Amino acid sequence: MIRQCTETLKGKNPLMLDKNRKVSLIIAVYKDVEALKLIMDALRYQTYTDFEVVIAEDGENTQMREYIESIKDFNIKHTTQEDLGIRKTRSLNNGIIASSGDFLIFIDGDCVPYSTFVESYVKLAEDGYVLSGRRMNLGPKYSKKLRDRELSTLTLEKTFLFRYLFIAKDAIERHSEDGFRVSPDGWIYKTFIKNRKASTSILGCNYACFKKDIVEINGYDEAYRDTAVGDDTDLEWRFKAIGLKLKSAKYVANVFHLYHPRSIREKISSDWALELMEEKKRSKQFKCEQGIDRH
Repeated sequence: MIRQCTETLKGKNPLMLDKNRKVSLIIAVYKDVEALKLIMDALRYQTYTDFEVVIAEDGENTQMREYIESIKDFNIKHTTQEDLGIRKTRSLNNGIIASSGDFLIFIDGDCVPYSTFVESYVKLAEDGYVLSGRRMNLGPKYSKKLRDRELSTLTLEKTFLFRYLFIAKDAIERHSEDGFRVSPDGWIYKTFIKNRKASTSILGCNYACFKKDIVEINGYDEAYRDTAVGDDTDLEWRFKAIGLKLKSAKYVANVFHLYHPRSIREKISSDWALELMEEKKRSKQFKCEQGIDRH
C-alpha cells in the first residue's frame, strides 16, 4: 500500500516547511488497536501534513489489519511478520525498508503525538544529527480517559498547563513536566532549551533521523532479540560511531505515553545484551550483521 498521506484540516492550509524533504512516520505496533486509533486521531490534527505513515506490526493480528484497512483518509504502508515472540527490531527494519521518506520519525504504538509533533521534528532536522525526544508518561486515570474517549489528546495537549497538577498526581512514573511544550522557533527554546546540557540519549519510542544514516549502520540489530537494548541503547553508539551527534527534542517534539503495566519484554534481564553490545563496541562493529540487508 504505497500511498502518500496528505490530509489537511478543514479551514486550514497544510504547513509545508520543506517541500524537498519527504518524511516517513514509522509506528511500531503490537495488537493494541485502541492505542493506534488514538494515534491516528492525533495525526489528523498535525500542523505539518506532508508525511507518509508506516505501521510496522510485530505480528499479523486480524483486528489490526481490519482497522488499518478501514482507514480511508490516510495513505498507509502496513508491514507484518509472523508472530514468533517479540521481534520488534526486525519489525522496525521492515518499516525502514518500506518507507520512502528521506527523514524518518519513530514512535511506539502506545505513544500519542502532539499536534505539532511532525512539524517540530522537521524544523529541528539537521544533517549530522539524530534527534531524541522524550515521552510524557500518563497515569492510569488519564490514559483511561483517552481510551474511553472522555478526553481527546488534542484537548489534553491544549489544556496541559491547567491540568498539570492532576496529571502529575495521577502519574505513577515521574517526569510529568515532559508534557510541557515550547516552539522550536520561540525565544524560550532558543534561549533556554537549545543549548542546555540535558540528556540526549535515544529513546526508541520517540526519535528521528535521516534514512541514509540508519541505512549506513544497517538498521536495527536483530541479534538482541526481545530486549530493549536493540531499539535504543545500541542505536546510539552506532550512530555516534559514524560521526553523528545527538540533539535533544525534549519539550519540542512531545508524545503522551499511555499507561500500561510493564510488559514481559521490559522485565527481561538485558545483562547479556549489554555485554554483547560492549563486545560489538570493542570490535567497532557499527554496521550490524543482522540488519536490513538480511531481509
